[in-house]
Amino acid sequence: MKTIGIIGGMSYESSIHYYERINNQVNQIAGGLTCAELLIYNVNFEKIRNFMINDRWDDIGDELVRIAKTLEGAGASYIAIATNTMHKLADYIQDNINVPLIHIADCVADKCIESNVLDVLLLGTKYTMVENFLIDRLEKNGLNVSVPQKQDDIDYIDRVIFDELCKGEVKDSSLEYYKNVVNQMIEEEGVKGVILGCTEIEMLIKEGDLSIPIFDTTQSHIDAIVDYSLEKKFVKKK
Repeated sequence: MKTIGIIGGMSYESSIHYYERINNQVNQIAGGLTCAELLIYNVNFEKIRNFMINDRWDDIGDELVRIAKTLEGAGASYIAIATNTMHKLADYIQDNINVPLIHIADCVADKCIESNVLDVLLLGTKYTMVENFLIDRLEKNGLNVSVPQKQDDIDYIDRVIFDELCKGEVKDSSLEYYKNVVNQMIEEEGVKGVILGCTEIEMLIKEGDLSIPIFDTTQSHIDAIVDYSLEKKFVKKK
């Protein structure tokens, strides 16, 4: 079994899902009392969020590289960042460590391709929807990616993530807003699937809430981490 180093805490709500599901899935496959060999570094998200608001991404990058190196030094064979938005810094982190980083976009793209759903809507934080770090990676994997076009929708989706979901709050009104955005994009852009491109959105949108397939980055990432942990998959440093 390989040891996985996870950079968590962004937010801790989603990191709980990583810890619980990775161990559960490893046990279901391996049986007995087997659980995953994990190293988790839980960051103080308040500090990171303040850096984000003040556009101090270099500081975030340096902090996450330091953490990744700590995990590597403690014996991690792979590194996983348990959040979509921080994959904005994935290449920088990968360039500064000696073990592979399991990229969340590659994991969810594999799920989309397996289901033959290539035209997808990406929902996430405003950074994920407005910038290209995740979109480009998904498109390199063969997907056609759309994002909400209205700034009001982008702002609302982002606010729900940080002001509600990251605090464990799930509101019916927010679910209805997200569903309306998706339905509009189905009609206007012809999207055939939705990527939940934030590790907290799965708390809000469940299977059956939408008329098209849902591809959850959290679960896709977890599935891949389990495979790498059990040495069912191998990835080289890119």
